[in-house]
Amino acid sequence: MSDGSLSSPGQGLWQSCVDQLAQELPEQQFNTWIRPLVVDVAQDLSKATIQVGNRFKLDWIRAQYAGRISALLEKFSGQKIPLELALAIREAQVKSPAMVRGFESFGAIEPAAIGVPEDLAGTPFKNRLNTALTFDTLIEGTANRMGRAAALHVASSLGQLYNPLFIYGGVGLGKTHLMHAIGNKLLGDNLAAKVLYIHAEQFVSDVVKAYQRKTFDEFKERYHSLDLLLIDDVQFFANKDRTQEEFFNAFEALLTKKSHIVMTSDTYPKGLTDIHERLVSRFDSGLTVSIEPPELEMRVAILIRKAEAEGTIMPEEVAFFVAKNVRSNVRELEGALRKILAYSRFNLKEISIQLAREALRDLLSIQNRQISVENIQKTVADYYKIKVADMYSKKRPASIARPRQIAMYLAKELTQKSLPEIGELFGGRDHTTVLHAVRKMSAERQQMTELNQQLHVLEQTLKG
Repeated sequence: MSDGSLSSPGQGLWQSCVDQLAQELPEQQFNTWIRPLVVDVAQDLSKATIQVGNRFKLDWIRAQYAGRISALLEKFSGQKIPLELALAIREAQVKSPAMVRGFESFGAIEPAAIGVPEDLAGTPFKNRLNTALTFDTLIEGTANRMGRAAALHVASSLGQLYNPLFIYGGVGLGKTHLMHAIGNKLLGDNLAAKVLYIHAEQFVSDVVKAYQRKTFDEFKERYHSLDLLLIDDVQFFANKDRTQEEFFNAFEALLTKKSHIVMTSDTYPKGLTDIHERLVSRFDSGLTVSIEPPELEMRVAILIRKAEAEGTIMPEEVAFFVAKNVRSNVRELEGALRKILAYSRFNLKEISIQLAREALRDLLSIQNRQISVENIQKTVADYYKIKVADMYSKKRPASIARPRQIAMYLAKELTQKSLPEIGELFGGRDHTTVLHAVRKMSAERQQMTELNQQLHVLEQTLKG
């Protein structure tokens, strides 16, 4: 039965829930998750069963919508109706009468193993994916648009273009989110796909265990049989020769069988140190994309969306205030939001700019103390091995002018100083000179991998 059928009072009840959810949810969310649901409401209203196509969708509906659906069923029926979530079985997947239906009651779990790949021991294969990290829950902006597009392509056409996909960027910018989103979308389309997400340190640990226990055949069976390998922070392979050898073998085996590999790192492939050259060349053989720190508008959108997820409305002017002061990454934004929400609830005060300023006073104090134009000038001068005095001088050779422009760009990005104020601190230069430097570095950063990496290092150094 679909949500469009009103053949019983139960279905009329479900249609009332659907109509209410259509008003509450964004259209894309409603069309993706609610409209396709197949729901069976017993005529005596003794229970309601939601059937979904696969385990990922089941987990997502349970985590995101089951509570609200239960509340609406009770509201429109005038009584509490037990809600069950069940895997809808495709005919081709049915292997025995015992597997015809795998129920998962809301609040009481009975595993359903239909179509789920098994590990060596015969137990369901653990993909280690976080089902909450999807493309729907990822805020898109200029900083991650190319990475998101590439990731979506990989998830939709496994083993074809962009193999391997190498995503690099600083801490807390969403690299891991993208990888989980790829895995979750693939499983959403194909429950039987064999997907594994791991951190590079776990791969190192698995190599060590296989070496100690002489179980390399089992190790190879596990890794070489995957359809999609998602591996985080491959820079941790540095100086680990045996691990690099085994990863190279796994890499070749997976590419040969047209499986897909997605990796993340804190730097671009050729910037990795103490990694074998043949491995670096493999990393660089597919598509390499960077994830940048989120721009202002993206930071505002992230704050508003995450506040909504917490059941709170964040005024736009407060979101702009926080976004202007927390610039580095999404994790810091989330931390700032948690502080504001806790401060608001504890003090029974509405969220305002003043409340945000009070809640974040320690963070703002540290930031204002650490990131000054003078500190930026010294850090950039040290990095490019020039004198701090060259930042204020009228000298114009490229070896000095370029670091000076970089320092101006960072001063605009990391401080609250205006263009004229920055110009004054760079030897009394006109604000148009600063604007030219900011625009030039911003444009070149998008095109030049080496410059982007240098700026990333400087930003991380300045932010401590």
